[in-house]
Amino acid sequence: MDNEGGLSDAPQNGILGSIDLRPRDHVVDLTGQIHQLPCYIKHNGPCPVSHYFKPKNSGIEVDDFTVEEAYFRGRKLQGTTIPLPDGYSGFVLGKKKKPCKGKASEISEGNLNCWEIGAKFQSITYWNHDSLPSHDDTFLRCFHWFAVANALHKPITDDDLASTSLLPK
Repeated sequence: MDNEGGLSDAPQNGILGSIDLRPRDHVVDLTGQIHQLPCYIKHNGPCPVSHYFKPKNSGIEVDDFTVEEAYFRGRKLQGTTIPLPDGYSGFVLGKKKKPCKGKASEISEGNLNCWEIGAKFQSITYWNHDSLPSHDDTFLRCFHWFAVANALHKPITDDDLASTSLLPK
């Protein structure tokens, strides 16, 4: 039901949740073990991936990338490992076992959308099916948006305003 201002206290999409990114004592570091594959796998759960998926160095260097190769279901993959940009970290999230803190009315048994860090990583290996990794790859180009986001959210100083002013001095 709407209040006087026309706003509802309930979330608009009906889902309420939280993500707890506080550091914990025993967070697993998966750096060097995170892979972005160019396919969809219909499985959600544990699997002995390292037993079947065995990347190796191909001895090729392209665009300052050390190329690795692997095979997945008979198809050759070529990829490279890239570090995440400075100031960024990757996280694997899992649902919290304990209920979220919040109003009792906001937490229902079927709507426990509280997440916590299960693991962290600082690099990711991305793979291509039919081409060598390059700076033109879509996955790698998405990292350019970090610079755009930083520029958009950078505080503006008086000197910045004065240097871009259109008014004559």
